[in-house]
Amino acid sequence: MQGAPHILIVDDHREIRELVARVLTKEGFRVSAAADGRAMHKALADGRIDLILLDLMLPGEDGLSLCRTLRAQSDIPIIMLTAKGDEVDRVIGLEMGADDYLPKPFGSRELIARIKAVLRRGGHERAEAAQTSKPKFYRFDRWTLDAGARALLRDDGVTISLSTGEYDLLMALVERPQRVLSRDQLLDIARGRSASAFDRAIDTQISRLRKKIEADPSNPTIIKTVWGGGYTLTPAVSVE
Repeated sequence: MQGAPHILIVDDHREIRELVARVLTKEGFRVSAAADGRAMHKALADGRIDLILLDLMLPGEDGLSLCRTLRAQSDIPIIMLTAKGDEVDRVIGLEMGADDYLPKPFGSRELIARIKAVLRRGGHERAEAAQTSKPKFYRFDRWTLDAGARALLRDDGVTISLSTGEYDLLMALVERPQRVLSRDQLLDIARGRSASAFDRAIDTQISRLRKKIEADPSNPTIIKTVWGGGYTLTPAVSVE
């Protein structure tokens, strides 16, 4: 259990926290729980957390605000939990930096599958291998994507924080430069599943990436939209 992923459940309903905790513990995860944002920050300060299950509707600071704050400070994977099923809420959650979205009520199998998929995309299962393999550096325009550290570096030395979803999407693009990739292709490559995917998830992540790497996000020159086709990374990419 010492090396098992540590999941933090943030939900103000005690019954839900206890039920989800039992399911995750049975699956072999380590589990902590918090009823609100204050308790969440305390849990994060007390030890390493590998993934956060974050309820949208919380007393005090809501889940979307907490998600935005978390993403500004770290790249811990976040799965939003909410009773709302409207696509607008899903898009807003992704815009705030969530890596996935799971509407209530949900089954234990789907929850476990989503958690494992996000952890896998976040590199949890590849962490040990990454330490022994030579990191690759993808250089394009004024940027360097460090695959070993999962970090984006600007040519002036500044490190840009990326969420798991943003990193995976950018990696999909830099590995296939100057190729047009459809939304479906990007969903399959970057998210690792397509069962509950929706096109605007990719559009949202692309918009977030542009705000971080483009000189003028409203007139992008690095990640261009190909109308009717998808997206393409226009600069040449060198790999070291």
